[in-house]
Amino acid sequence: MSKILLQPMVEAIEESSLPSAWTGLDLETFSHAKMLRDYQQAALRNARNALWKYYEAFVDYQLGEPLALNEQRKAQLWQWYKTNGVDEKAMRLEAGNINRRFLELLHERYDLKDGSYEPFINRMSFWMATGSGKTLVIVKLIELLWTLIQRGEIPPNDILFLTHRDDLIEQLRRHVEEFNAAHTEFRINLRDLREYDEVKRLRPSLFSDSEATVFVYRSDNLSDEQKEKIVDFRNYENEGRWYVLLDEAHKGDRAESKRQHIYSMLSRNGFLFNFSATFTDPRDIATTVYNFNLSEYLTQGYGKRIVILQQELNAFRDKQDFTGEAKQKVVLKALMCLALMRYAYQQLPRRDAYHNPLMLTLVNSVSTDDSDLELFFRELRRVALGQVEGGVWQEARRELYEELASKPEVMFEGRALELPPALLHTLLTMELPQLLSLVFHAPAPSEVEVILHPQNRQELAFKLKNADRPFALIKIGDISAWLREKLQGYEVNEQFDDASLFRKLNEDDSEITILMGSRAFYEGWDSNRPNVLCYINIGTGEDARKFILQSVGRGVRIEPLRNQRRRLLWLFNAGVIDKVEYESLKEWATALETLLVFGTRRKALESVIKELERERLAAPQYRLEGVERNPEVTGHLLLIPMYKALDAPVAAQRVVAKFSIDADELNRLCQLVQAVDERVLLCLTDATPAQIRLLKQSVAEPDNYYRRNGSRRGDLLHLLKLVVSYFAVQPYEVEQLKPLEEEIRHFQQIRVTLQDVSELQQKVEAVSQCPELMQELCEKLHNLHDKVSFEELAARIRAVKREETFSVNGQSIIIKHIAHHYYLPVIMSETERVEFIKHIIKTDSERWFLRDLESYLGQENNLFRQFDWWAFSKIDESLDEVYLWYHNPNTGRMARFKPDFIFWLKKGSCYWILFVDPKGLAYSDWMHKVDGYRELFEQNSQPRKLAYNGKEKLTVEVWLWIYSKGSSKAPAEYNRHCASAVEDMLKPIVSSFPSCFS
Repeated sequence: MSKILLQPMVEAIEESSLPSAWTGLDLETFSHAKMLRDYQQAALRNARNALWKYYEAFVDYQLGEPLALNEQRKAQLWQWYKTNGVDEKAMRLEAGNINRRFLELLHERYDLKDGSYEPFINRMSFWMATGSGKTLVIVKLIELLWTLIQRGEIPPNDILFLTHRDDLIEQLRRHVEEFNAAHTEFRINLRDLREYDEVKRLRPSLFSDSEATVFVYRSDNLSDEQKEKIVDFRNYENEGRWYVLLDEAHKGDRAESKRQHIYSMLSRNGFLFNFSATFTDPRDIATTVYNFNLSEYLTQGYGKRIVILQQELNAFRDKQDFTGEAKQKVVLKALMCLALMRYAYQQLPRRDAYHNPLMLTLVNSVSTDDSDLELFFRELRRVALGQVEGGVWQEARRELYEELASKPEVMFEGRALELPPALLHTLLTMELPQLLSLVFHAPAPSEVEVILHPQNRQELAFKLKNADRPFALIKIGDISAWLREKLQGYEVNEQFDDASLFRKLNEDDSEITILMGSRAFYEGWDSNRPNVLCYINIGTGEDARKFILQSVGRGVRIEPLRNQRRRLLWLFNAGVIDKVEYESLKEWATALETLLVFGTRRKALESVIKELERERLAAPQYRLEGVERNPEVTGHLLLIPMYKALDAPVAAQRVVAKFSIDADELNRLCQLVQAVDERVLLCLTDATPAQIRLLKQSVAEPDNYYRRNGSRRGDLLHLLKLVVSYFAVQPYEVEQLKPLEEEIRHFQQIRVTLQDVSELQQKVEAVSQCPELMQELCEKLHNLHDKVSFEELAARIRAVKREETFSVNGQSIIIKHIAHHYYLPVIMSETERVEFIKHIIKTDSERWFLRDLESYLGQENNLFRQFDWWAFSKIDESLDEVYLWYHNPNTGRMARFKPDFIFWLKKGSCYWILFVDPKGLAYSDWMHKVDGYRELFEQNSQPRKLAYNGKEKLTVEVWLWIYSKGSSKAPAEYNRHCASAVEDMLKPIVSSFPSCFS
């Protein structure tokens, strides 16, 4: 099994350790309508870290350096891989599989070193699921490369984008146009690779202060010979000084991997970036810098749950039985599933939620005699005509009900599908007329008629004669044979008002409920609509592996609300929707967020999809067992804040936190705004008149709106836009306090990338048993009838493990029992770098805070003893959903601040939530986060009193502490939020409530 290596290697690089030229990058903003999601930004951060390691940490790049230095970088990168356990045998170049002429081209350009992969190691892969937004990442990666080139951190190599279909090139063009429309300080200029000589003649450097020229071409048209569209890569080689971006371009002849080597040769003195939803080659997997494949995509709530039903479509493999009950029963089950989904959609209280459910049927054969598509269509027609035996209907309905009611397994999630009882009851009582209405748009059985557009030779639509709109669509390469051979005797009506029902398929008013087609059309098509997916005679062989994975990827997309791509519960936990909205939709969300899969062979489908699960992040990868919620903590009420967005901009509602700006640039900004007409400012900023009036007001009263301690931006126009967006941003306010549910979940995703985890697992279990063993010993001491010798009791006490240490290759972790923590045991690193485990406590600041806390708890009179109870938890920035909102001045937008720890404390009817963020004070970003906290939770420089009216009536205050040894160096206005000792965080609370703590 291949193992992902590059991702954990670069994720161990702390942001704080990078030079300033490699930080402060805007990885979030894409266009006026789009922001990159957390995982997309994480992919770019990992790419940035890998480039820093290659171009600075190994051998620091210098302008005009000799190419030989690049070989030194490759050697050091390869050694880094070897240190991290690369499988050199799996990565080897097999020269015997390459034809002689092409092997000579490789020898001319590389020292092949007996098949070592070292010469090709300057590459990184992005393993990102279909629908995860790879193209947005590609466009932002181009911007990242341009920024680093402008800063002199990486070579100014030309950029080439390659993909294997024309529509994917057009998709990139559309995204670049959208990106350019929102950016005046930088734009991307796309040119065809065949224009390379002309462009380079006019502009030897393809990068300017505000533009990057990027070449694009079909990856399958690159070769070592020249034809009309086939181009010889040597004509564009440029000494291998390319940044090559591949989008699904790894496909091709793996025996010789000819094109793969062409991409490597073009980038041999640059870098190769490989994007795909499906990687199988061990070299692609090992060099994966970010993994968000199908299993990760679904696990993090971004798509429909996948349920593979027990019923197989084996009946369609028996092509001698055209009217058998088995075929009809399978089709009926699939149609009943679709009818259920469409019924659930109709029950939604709002029409702009979710999607109009669709069944997608993919077949192996189309035009042969008794093809899979023909057999399926015949069964569909029989149902439309009402030719369904009562016994078959009853049996199909009963079997489907029993399977769905038994809560079948959801792939990847280790949980069961629980459909609402009302939906299961609908299935139990469903009769043919209801199915015909929901799926066929018809009140009763009727004959099928064909709808044809005379100028579209790839689509056939079908409707019932007693219906007013079509229900099914066949999309194949050429419909001529079907019209001539399969549809004799059917009434054919020509339609001229729409050229393509297929192109309208994802629109709200699409009438199609069933889409049938071959393997040829699954790519280049995006839709949220599939809820039922049928594979007929597909997936029984290894050759279909990628097809199944990518077509499932097409089926799992989801959009519960406009521009929201996560499942409903995730949106609620993230504060995107409020409780009222969540409650109104949740009953039917389970169905609409599920993809039910039927296959010719269920086990074949399962084995293919589960292969992804075995390759999550790193293979072999193990989810650490035994880390569980602490029942001593979860028995208490743990509150967290929830927020709602305000309608008006922050500056129009209350005194806004001041914008940090360099003093000299503030003077220049004031001069510009005061001198320029408002109409010109409107054109420069794309702002509204109200926003320009506020801008004018801010420069007229700069002391009320600006803080003169910011860094220089250098670009006055960019600064002007940031200021406008800062004062126009829509803030958040606290909507309610709610009990903690699944918002802290990172402890369930502690992942280990070790071949053997038995010793680690044993140590975790030993520490996990600490509470039970201590309880048992206490009971022994109190039981006078139990005669236990002193020696035996001492031995038992020594056997209780409150702490264990585990080490691998000099990297150590500590497994600890910390009584008041939300989950147990707590795992934290002991050494600076730990690469074999994820989602534990790793940073220096977090470790010394915990040591301070444990030391303070050892003091007899610590202030925690004065509370009725208290608890705390680590917050993981990537997985947890506990946060505060603040304004990020680098992007001009609201952002989430996730402090490292949260504390809960209660005394009588008083309750406190303490957010604690152990950080150094050298970076200024922490002050913006404190500003955000003040806007949300303070009034007149004092914590606001919030009411919680659950089972307990409580008065709640929320506090924020920046925990730092250098807290005395904080600016005076922020000093009251800084602490350098644990007691400093508690004293203000105890002293503010003397009546509680008397």
